Amino acid sequence: MQRLYKLLGSLSLVALLALAPVGPGLAADLVIGGIFSITGPQSYLGEPQRNTMAMAEEEINAKGGINGQKVKMVVYDDEGDPNKARLNATKLIDRDKVLAIIGPSLTPTSMAIIDITQPAKVPLISCAAGVGITSPVKDRFWVFKTAQTDQMAVGRIYKYLNSQNINKVAIITIASSFGVSGKDQLLNQAPGAGIEVVAQEVFGEKDTDMTPQLTKIRSTPAQAVICWGTGPAISAVAKNMKQLGFTIPLIQSHGAASKRFIEQAGDAAEGVLLPAGKITVYQDLPDTDPQKAVIKNYVEKYEAKFKAPVSSFGGYAYDAVNMLVQTLGKAGSDKAKIRQELENIRNFPAVSGVFNMSPEDHNGLSPDAFVMVKVEQGNWKLVD
Repeated sequence: MQRLYKLLGSLSLVALLALAPVGPGLAADLVIGGIFSITGPQSYLGEPQRNTMAMAEEEINAKGGINGQKVKMVVYDDEGDPNKARLNATKLIDRDKVLAIIGPSLTPTSMAIIDITQPAKVPLISCAAGVGITSPVKDRFWVFKTAQTDQMAVGRIYKYLNSQNINKVAIITIASSFGVSGKDQLLNQAPGAGIEVVAQEVFGEKDTDMTPQLTKIRSTPAQAVICWGTGPAISAVAKNMKQLGFTIPLIQSHGAASKRFIEQAGDAAEGVLLPAGKITVYQDLPDTDPQKAVIKNYVEKYEAKFKAPVSSFGGYAYDAVNMLVQTLGKAGSDKAKIRQELENIRNFPAVSGVFNMSPEDHNGLSPDAFVMVKVEQGNWKLVD
């Protein structure tokens, strides 16, 4: 009986604590969700994003939180699987009661959760590239993103090709929504840029040998090959081109803007070109560039904490967190106000570019967010 009384007393104390007003040192958490491809073939995208969220949580709370409230980051791994991304989104909304979600890492996983976050009226800041994630805005009212779009990436590639007098290209794209979106942009923008696409090939996310597709491309008048994809398969394209003795340039999408690509491709990465965020070559930027100080701060903190190189992909999460810190400071825990404050972001220098959101643009970046880089001696070099 005494044990029962003791139990009831404990339960009463818990109930009283739950009802008690929150004191200055015990302010309720502001909960932010994260969904990333932390494991699986796309882990080189999701791992730095997870790390960045953890680093940001520690830093924000060490400074006293936001308006005296601690921030809690709840992060799940979708393994690059759209179905798991959907399950994670549901958990974050229904169980964890998040105020906003950062991620997912990929276009397919981001697209998969929009019909969950939209009706729930939870702001989503994707870390993926597909232009369809935030467009059209009237159908993506609660969705934002920090990654530069594939539309911008293609425009940057074609501008570079024009400067090199290259007007015939072959494209080889991954069989995913990221690849489909990139292929659409490559084909749609080609006529206006004076580019002729002379061959189109596709590869699977788990493919390890693209020799058949590249052999077909080798018989065309292509002056360059553009590969659009993510994961280990894009490294196989570089290796296969080297094995087949290609002498024309290989241009990857910004999905290859990670040291992991260079490691996986080995010496076949040498000379590969791609559009990338300025983080890859930030030390070469003039001090007047508004992004340089932000990037330098992020790079130094991340590399000191994790003893690993940064990437554009971790930068997407860093930008999203910083946007939320600014908006939560103004909107508190009101999700509708958070959404509105995100849409009001102007002249916001960040890792991925200078953001100018608007009711018509929930990405807020210009083509200036990209530079063309080249792999040289195992590192990135600014070429244009």
